[in-house]
Amino acid sequence: MTTNYTQILVREEGPVGIITLNRPSALNALSSQLTGEVVEALRSFDKNPKIGAIVLTGSHKVFAAGADIKQMGPQSMGQVMKEDVLNWTAGIRAISKPIIAAVNGYALGGGCELAMLCDIIYAGENALFGQPEINLGLIPGAGGTQRLVKAVGKSKAMEMNLTGKVNLRAHEAYNFGLVSGVYPVDKVLDKAIETAKIISEKSQPIVGMIKDAVNQSFEMPLSSGLIFERRLFQMTFGTQDRKEGISAFINKRKPKFSHL
Repeated sequence: MTTNYTQILVREEGPVGIITLNRPSALNALSSQLTGEVVEALRSFDKNPKIGAIVLTGSHKVFAAGADIKQMGPQSMGQVMKEDVLNWTAGIRAISKPIIAAVNGYALGGGCELAMLCDIIYAGENALFGQPEINLGLIPGAGGTQRLVKAVGKSKAMEMNLTGKVNLRAHEAYNFGLVSGVYPVDKVLDKAIETAKIISEKSQPIVGMIKDAVNQSFEMPLSSGLIFERRLFQMTFGTQDRKEGISAFINKRKPKFSHL
């Protein structure tokens, strides 16, 4: 893996790849350099057969406070369209392995959207989510008007986007379904790694199929999604891991998946 990252930290803990946003002087603002490094690291972990799941986190005080406004300020409409400045989101969507966000502190604007690009979100008790782009004369561009609606519903998403208030705290985010759990600040990363290790013990091909099927539920009508799911279910019968899983269950032992 590349080691010359300047705005993220990357490490492995057993079968888990861990990416830490590391731009403290700018509250982990999402510069083009930072997002490019995140996508590169995710792709590297995705290709690594030893890695079964990935954790994305920030510091105890901030996950990511939003886009890099200083970098964005001078750009023109033509420039942002030509450069497709939010295309990094497509790179994250293309990752086949599960990504768990461990969020402490501020997750605002692009930071909230980055968390929503992950497959599971765990929040520290100090986590604070918001979409304040309207205060800058902007709208969200990486899912704040789309994924947020599916996570918290139309009314709450409208309130967050139209007022620009930064007021969705961790426990409220849990009640709305944006996050899967709330933990003490110093435990949320450990919880994310723990879950990532559990996922890593499963069959990687099957994990990928489940991720695809769930994500397709946001893209397809129910009837098409059910057909897609059924076809993937049928495909599992061609894997060695399906045979191993069934055999282990019948013989009351823990399965040893080969990821084939």
